[in-house]
Amino acid sequence: MESLTNRKKVVSDKPMTFMEKLYIPAILKGMMVTLKHMLKRRKTVKYPEETRTFAPIYRGMHVLKRDEQGRENCTACGLCAVACPAEAITMTSAERTKDQMHLYREEKYAVTYEINMLRCIFCGLCEEACPKEAVFLTDRLVPTQFERDEFIYGKDKLVESVDNRIDITKRQFTGKRTKI
Repeated sequence: MESLTNRKKVVSDKPMTFMEKLYIPAILKGMMVTLKHMLKRRKTVKYPEETRTFAPIYRGMHVLKRDEQGRENCTACGLCAVACPAEAITMTSAERTKDQMHLYREEKYAVTYEINMLRCIFCGLCEEACPKEAVFLTDRLVPTQFERDEFIYGKDKLVESVDNRIDITKRQFTGKRTKI
């Protein structure tokens, strides 16, 4: 009967030679591979003292940006939550009152904005979906924690402070976004 896939291999059952029975060539090949890897330069770094440089397109911890007056850019449209394939972003919105005009730029704002960092796959789709350029992925590492609850980042950890702005120009002007 003919094979359907044409992947059939002919297996020979020839007897092994004396050298093949000793396995010396196979052992020497394995030792050469081991020796070659031992003589290579190590790729590990001593982390706290040395740090590696990240690529400009590296996606790390999220940040919710503010405008020049210090108001939040997020209008709670929900496009980032819809675009997230891991469903890691949740938010609730509310209407801005007259006494909150200095805090929020639009009439609608996010009362709660949470990202579950354990679910996030750092794909950057939330960044691309945001029409107000409010959410960005920075070049910072997400800090390690011991409890699962500490990986749910709310607005207290995500919104940048007014006095300590986060530079995202490397990610902002990579050709995907327009200049503000």
